[in-house]
Amino acid sequence: MPNLRRTTAALTAAVAMTGAAVLASAPAAQAAVVDVDYACETKIGPKSAVSPVDIKAVKSGNGYTITMSFEKGVSDSPIELPKGVMTPRAELVLGGDATGTVKVKGTPNTAAIPPDTPIAIGTLTGTFTPKKNGKVTFTAGTLIVHALGMDAATCTPGNHPEPSLELQVSGVSGGGGDTPPPADEGSGEELPKTGPLDSAMALGTLGGTVLLTGAAGVLWLTRRTAR
Repeated sequence: MPNLRRTTAALTAAVAMTGAAVLASAPAAQAAVVDVDYACETKIGPKSAVSPVDIKAVKSGNGYTITMSFEKGVSDSPIELPKGVMTPRAELVLGGDATGTVKVKGTPNTAAIPPDTPIAIGTLTGTFTPKKNGKVTFTAGTLIVHALGMDAATCTPGNHPEPSLELQVSGVSGGGGDTPPPADEGSGEELPKTGPLDSAMALGTLGGTVLLTGAAGVLWLTRRTAR
């Protein structure tokens, strides 16, 4: 029997360690490059292009730094765009255990963009601060190309793309996904009280009962003696 107990304990410990190892090795984020078919409204008419989009998240303080990268341009300009006049920005649509959007923004173009050449979007950066724990997805949303002092192109995904990033959020203080049940407002029947004040009251009542019983006993003895 002692050998059986030792064997059972060893197996239990091994299973527990294996489970912990699986949890520790579980990825906190899963990213995938997704082809996004952008339909763009520009100052020179509609444009369209498909660009692979990659979204990543890196933990930073209480939130995450989000990067959105484009492998191809989605629009062009009939004239040359000088250095520093084009800045892209976009929205990422949140899903899963979060709602809303995350805004990301790029940096101005570091070199002139020739006319009739796809505008390189590059990498856009933003911040996501979760409000609760859970699984959050990030999907490419509206892209805006700001150039020459105006929003030169507004591009929206036309193919309902899948999320490019799935992030497992944990460690948010007070950010549990489940809402605690409401406090019981009572059913009309008062529950037993066990606080110090209630105990004193109970003892006082008990003392009164003993006192009354004693008085009744004295009265009964007095009547019996009288007989």
